[in-house]
Amino acid sequence: MDQIRRRILEGERIPHDEKVFSLFEPHTEWISKGKAGVPVELGLRVCVMAAPDGFILHHRVMERCTDDAVAVPMVQETRDRFPLVRAVSMDKGFHSPSNQTELRQIVGTVVLPKKGRRTQEEAERERDPEFATLRRQHAAVESAINALEVHGLDRCRDHGIDGFRRYVGLAVLARNIQHLGAILRRQERDAEKRRRGPYRKAA
Repeated sequence: MDQIRRRILEGERIPHDEKVFSLFEPHTEWISKGKAGVPVELGLRVCVMAAPDGFILHHRVMERCTDDAVAVPMVQETRDRFPLVRAVSMDKGFHSPSNQTELRQIVGTVVLPKKGRRTQEEAERERDPEFATLRRQHAAVESAINALEVHGLDRCRDHGIDGFRRYVGLAVLARNIQHLGAILRRQERDAEKRRRGPYRKAA
């Protein structure tokens, strides 16, 4: 009611961070996607760290923060849990000059394309074969995100911010279990093929 009074009756331009987008889920945020066909979504961002083998290593529900604000803590927390992590690949949205510097202190190799115009040194760094190879492996996290969405995380069925966090955590756990099951089934099939040996063609 206060928002309606201020906006309609008093003609006030309400700051974005004070707007209410859902009476039932007050944590809902306006997310500018910048994509054709889906320029805007309502909900909460979720940051996901995935390994090249498809397992999700870490996640975070992002409340009132942007990608560049979570880049360093996400990588640091992932590195604390998995000390063997030596490289990280992230989207342009995570870029900032300070993030580039701090991330290199955490992991040896940082694949973080710069937004906007690049210097000659930055352009050469992004043309480096190792940079390009790791950038191509970034498809692993896109696959993990797609799998989460396909298996129910495109819309949260729980309520409240605690319910949202719980729903996301259970979805990540379920995805990892499902991925592990797929690997075990593939190993069983391969073992069975080895036991049967090659088929002989009938004369």
